[in-house]
Amino acid sequence: MRLLHTMLRTGDLDRSIAFYTEVLGMKLLRRQDYPVGEFTLAFLGYGEESDTTVIELTYNWGVDKYELGSAYGHIAIEVDDVYAACEAIRHKDGKIIREAGPMNAGTTVIAFIQDPDGYYIELIGKHH
Repeated sequence: MRLLHTMLRTGDLDRSIAFYTEVLGMKLLRRQDYPVGEFTLAFLGYGEESDTTVIELTYNWGVDKYELGSAYGHIAIEVDDVYAACEAIRHKDGKIIREAGPMNAGTTVIAFIQDPDGYYIELIGKHH
């Protein structure tokens, strides 16, 4: 078994694709409309689906907003330098929720950002 993808619903697919590709540097792997079901799926990631876990963005036609609820936590992305990643994200108008710094009760450097639909993404510094 292996983890394939995490699905997130989005109210504006093009805006979300732009965020994940332009701000976070992912690659759009595939996108397909499903007219009978009135939805579109887009898969994005840092590698091919055959090799890595990816993000599935689901756009249900005509739905522009979702309530995230209290059960969702975050997606985590490892980065070489959390401070530099935050600066790059800020430069691209990304929303920083928690500035880069050591985690509470630990030494690992982390930060939190937010995607256009309000989903939290944790940046975790690579351990060298």
